[in-house]
Amino acid sequence: QVQLVESGGGLVRAGDSLRLSCAASDRTFSTYSMAWFRQAPGKEREFVAAISRSGVSTTYTDSVKGRFTISRNNAKNTGYLQMNSLKPGDTAVYYCGLKSVFRDSSVPDQYHTWGQGTQVTVSS
Repeated sequence: QVQLVESGGGLVRAGDSLRLSCAASDRTFSTYSMAWFRQAPGKEREFVAAISRSGVSTTYTDSVKGRFTISRNNAKNTGYLQMNSLKPGDTAVYYCGLKSVFRDSSVPDQYHTWGQGTQVTVSS
């Protein structure tokens, strides 16, 4: 079964940028839709962005539109989340996940594979 490893998190100031990476263990990565979710302490896992297998289609939660960009490089078995103009409210553990189809991308229960997460902390 494919495995995922997230990286790129850290402690930054409001207004800064970070790029998260999600590295998959094998080439089946290209056959799955991919998404980023985040989870703050005491809160449920929240959808952030999703991208189709080919990368042609993307979708975002309203709070990150215009600031975050999801992308993927299937040749490298890696997905990305470019985060600009970060806010303290973006502080959370960020997870990438894989699912078979792009529809209903915001539903976490539909994802069959998750990484271990990477912490993003944004100070004011």
